[in-house]
Amino acid sequence: MELTQAVLAQIARTDGKIHSYVTVTKDAALEQARRADDRIKEGKAVPLTGIPAAIKDNMCTSGIRTTCSSNMLAGFVPPYDATVINKLWDSGMVMVGKTNLDEFAMGSSTENSAFGVTHNPWDYDRVPGGSSGGSAAAVAADQAIYALGSDTGGSIRLPASFCGVVGLKPTYGSVSRFGLVAFGSSLDQIGPITKDVTDAALVLNVIAGYDRRDSTSVNRPVPDYTKALNGNIKGMRIGVPKEYFVDAMPADVRQTVEAAISKLEELGASIDRDVSLSLTDFALATYYLIAPAEASANLARYDGTKYGYRAPEADSMWDAMEKTRENGFGPEVKRRIMLGTYALSAGYYDAYYKKAQSIRRLIWEEFKQAFSKYDALVTPTSPTVPFKIGEKADDPLQMYLSDVCTLPINIAGIPGLSVPCGLVDGLPVGLQILGKSFDEVTLLRIGHAYEQATDWHKQKPALK
Repeated sequence: MELTQAVLAQIARTDGKIHSYVTVTKDAALEQARRADDRIKEGKAVPLTGIPAAIKDNMCTSGIRTTCSSNMLAGFVPPYDATVINKLWDSGMVMVGKTNLDEFAMGSSTENSAFGVTHNPWDYDRVPGGSSGGSAAAVAADQAIYALGSDTGGSIRLPASFCGVVGLKPTYGSVSRFGLVAFGSSLDQIGPITKDVTDAALVLNVIAGYDRRDSTSVNRPVPDYTKALNGNIKGMRIGVPKEYFVDAMPADVRQTVEAAISKLEELGASIDRDVSLSLTDFALATYYLIAPAEASANLARYDGTKYGYRAPEADSMWDAMEKTRENGFGPEVKRRIMLGTYALSAGYYDAYYKKAQSIRRLIWEEFKQAFSKYDALVTPTSPTVPFKIGEKADDPLQMYLSDVCTLPINIAGIPGLSVPCGLVDGLPVGLQILGKSFDEVTLLRIGHAYEQATDWHKQKPALK
C-alpha cells in the first residue's frame, strides 16, 4: 500500500509538467494495493504482486477507457482485458493508470497525441520518444515502477533510450497481441519498460507465452528469464553492424556507444567491429510501405458506425464516414493511412507493397546469417539524444529517421533490448542489443552484465 501511495503522490506532484498519463486510476489502484497486501500476508505473493504499473493506452482494459490517444476512441471503454493485462492481474498488479502515446502508436516523439504532448523528465523542453513516450517517462520519473509499451518500429526501445530506462521488444509471437489495438499487425509487439534489466526479466516472465486467441502467438515453453542474469558474458561473440552508426550521428553519441561496447569487451565478450548488414539502408523505405499499408487496413474499422467517435451531423452514410474520419483522426494518422492506401491500390501493389515484402524477407535472411556467427549484435538505439519538442514536427522524414536503428528489428521479428549507456549534455543515450528469435535470454544476460559493471541505469532526472 505504501508503495502505491508514494507512486500516486509522485504522479500528483509531477504529471502536470510531464503528462505521462491519459487516465490515472487512483481509487482502483488503492483497492488493488489493499488486495495485494492481503495476498502477501497470506503467503500467495509472486514477484510483481503489489507493484505499481503503468499501461500504454492502446491495450484494452475492461471498464477503463482505452483511447489510443485519439479523438476517435476518446470515450471507448472496452468490455474485456487484453491477455497481457489478465496475466498481470493474476500476478497481483496494481495499475495506477493508462499512459499517453502517439495517436494509434504512430510516431517517434509522443507529440501526436490528441490529449497533449508528453515531456521528457530529463528536460521538459524535449520529447520522451515515441510512441510509448508516456510509459517511458512514467518509469523514468518514478510515476510507476514498470510499464508496458508496444513496439511496431522502435516504440519501446526509442523512448527507453530517450528517458534513460530499459526497454525490451520481445520476439514477434512470444507475447500475445490479443487486446492490443492494432497498428501494423505483422510488426506490433508488447513488451516491458523498466528501471533495470532484472525487472524486465520479471515482467517478461509474466506476460510471455502462448495465447490461442492470438493467431500469431507461438506455442513454445517460456523459460525463467531471471535465470539468465548471471553476469557472465565471457566468450560471447558480439557483432557491431557498421551501418547503424549513421553519418548524421553526433560524435559524442557515437563515442558513448563505442565506450559501452568496449565495456562489454572488458567483461570478456569477443567483439567484431567490422560487421556489415548491407540491407539496413533499405529498412526505412520497407517499413514505411508495410506499416502504413497494414495501418490503412486496420484503421478502416473506424467508420463512425461500429464504435468510437461518430460525426454528429451528416447527410448520408458516406458523408458520416468521411466526416468521422476527418475529425476523429489526427494529421499523422491520416498521412499514414494515405501512404498505405496508395501502396495497396491497383497498379501500385506490385511496385511498392509486394516489393517491400520481398525486401523484408531478405532483411530477415541477413539477420539470420549474422546470428549464425554471433550470439548477439549491438548498436546505438538512436543516432541522437532526445530532440526538442516541435523540432521535427513539420518534417515527417526527419521524424521517421529517428527510428533508423530500431526499424529493422521489427521487420525481421527478432528481439531487441535498449539499456542506458551514458549521458551526453545531461541527456540519456541507449545501447541496443539484438538477438536471434526467441533468444531473449542472451539479450538479458548481456544487458544485465553491462548493468553490473556500470551505474547508468541508476541515474535519475532531477525533476523540477
